[in-house]
Formats: sequence, C-alpha cells, structure tokens
Amino acid sequence: MFSLQDYNYHLPEHLIAHYPQEKRDQSKLLFLRRHKGEISHHLFYEIEKFINPDDVLVVNNTEVIPGRLYGKKETGGKVEILILDYAGGLRSLADKGEFECDCLVKASKRPRPGKAMYFDNGLKANVIDFNDGIFRIKFSARGDFTDTLYQIGHIPLPPYIKRNQQQAFHDDKTTYQTVYASKKGAVAAPTAGLHFSNSLMEKLKSKGIKVVEITLHVGYGSFLPVRVSDIRNHKIHRECFLISKAAADAINRVKSRGGRVVAVGTTTVRTLEYASDAGGKVVNGSGHCDLFIYPGYTFKIVDAMITNYHLPKSTLLMLVSAFAGRLHILNAYQEAINNQYRFYSYGDTMFIA
Repeated sequence: MFSLQDYNYHLPEHLIAHYPQEKRDQSKLLFLRRHKGEISHHLFYEIEKFINPDDVLVVNNTEVIPGRLYGKKETGGKVEILILDYAGGLRSLADKGEFECDCLVKASKRPRPGKAMYFDNGLKANVIDFNDGIFRIKFSARGDFTDTLYQIGHIPLPPYIKRNQQQAFHDDKTTYQTVYASKKGAVAAPTAGLHFSNSLMEKLKSKGIKVVEITLHVGYGSFLPVRVSDIRNHKIHRECFLISKAAADAINRVKSRGGRVVAVGTTTVRTLEYASDAGGKVVNGSGHCDLFIYPGYTFKIVDAMITNYHLPKSTLLMLVSAFAGRLHILNAYQEAINNQYRFYSYGDTMFIA
C-alpha cells in the first residue's frame, strides 16, 4: 500500500469535466459506506439525507484569486506569472508597502533577478530571486494592487482542464468558486464545495445542521505529481490555514456530544487533522499545514467527508484511501467510471461515511 503504483487507475479521457454542471447541486453523488464498501448512487442535493442535525458540516471558505497574469518581458517576449502566495504578499504589503511573494513564471527564457515584466493597467513585476523553480517577485501597481489584480488577472484553472476557444465563453471567476468563499488566497478551489448551492446550504441549516467555516488557502502543490516510488518518501507542500476559536469550539462540542464531523473536501480534512491534539480535539490557530495523509494514518477528528474524484497517483487519492481503504476507493472509482461520472475539479462527487 506504499507503492505509488498502488494508486493508479485508468480514466477514459472523455470523463474529465472541462466545464461545471449547469446547476451546482445537480451533480452525481456516490455514497460509499467505508467500513463495508457498499455503494449507492444519488444526486448531490440528496446529501441532506445523509447528514444528521447533530452533525457539524465543516467547509473551507478560501476564495480563489485571479492569480494568473499574462504580460511581456523587457525584450517583448510573452510571459505568464502564477501567484503562489497571495497571503504572503498581503503581509509584505502591510509590512513593507510592497506586494512581494513567491510565483511561478512561464517564459521562453527564464527571466534573471533584476529583470522586469509588464502587464495591463500599468502593473509591473520585478524578479527579486529564483530558487528551486520558484521566483520571488515584487509587484508595482499604479493604484491598489488587489484591485488591479482582479481587473486583469485570470482564474488559474487546473492543467487538465482544456478549453476550445470556439466554445462558448464561461465565467470561471464565478463557477470555480464556492458559494461561501470569503477569504482571498487560494490558487485552486476546494472543489468538493463547488456542489453546494445557496439554497442547499440554507436547507441544511434549516434542518438544524451546524455549518462551521475554516480556512486553508489551496496551493499549486495540489497539482504537483508524486515522483517517488515509495509514497512514504514524498514531501508534501505547505499551505496557510486559519481556524478560529469559535470554529474549534463548535467542532469540539459536536464531537463531545457524539455527533459526526463531516468535512467538505480533502483540504478541510487535512486542516482539521493537522490542528488536532493528542486528545482528539481541534486546536484553534493559524500557520502552515503540511500533513501528508496516506494509508496507515489514524483519523482523530473527521468522521465523514465529501470529496471529488482525484487524479491517479495523487496525494489526494492517497488521503481518501487512508480514510475508506484503498481497495474500497479504487472499487468506488471504477463504479463511478462505469456509471459515467464526471471526474476532477468540475466533476461529480462522493460522500464517504
């Protein structure tokens, strides 16, 4: 269960979702009973039948920023920047008056430290440093940096989403965002949450289900492949998180009363487990989460999860395998393929309990 090949599966290419479901809560939902491996098929709006009034639904309220920028180098050549650490840039802006953060840069020739890049609306970027594939970039805007970014930036869709320019325009700034997103900082959406509509959220709350928000700013590391044959040797990426005292107290109260913690997405799962103490309680605070969950891990907080379908040989597939059992997960994935479920970020979903 520690071999990378243990987490491989074949996905027909036509099942990769390049566009979202027209109505968020109309996506397909596979219910996997993890202890027995039993499977049933539903639509997502039926999730209310599987969550009890004494449970707590924990969501990640991070907001995807339009962090992909297209511009030109001093030489006139094309350049593309992806902002990796928006939260760090805001701290730099508060401390030094300059938005400076780590970025990825794509160009025909790597720009050296000291070189400038130019973008629309008068935005300028200077290379400060380069280390291990990551650029340190300082941005200069005519006005407010965030306003400029939201005017000219593009949502950084995952690399497996392909769009034909002849196809109809699609507003990813709206659809690649959860309805409860409120904390700017992610470069990828916590995709399990994309299935919730405002009306479904209100229906769950009216049923008495407690909804608690935490924050983990999803980073580009979510898409980086595992390059080691023994997964135990993989080093996972770090992502900024925040759990308020009110959120931690609400989750701990539900656990103490015997209710379930239902985590929406693998980002929520990792954050809650990272922030748990030896006694099985969530500790409030902020920092960087770098918990790699794979089979053999003992869960202390999460009792059930809602999750999308993940790429072969990915750390996310390893996490859900740790929760439900590798063979149960691979069998559920094959069942989803057989029933023409849509996969990955804009795809269908699964409830594991």
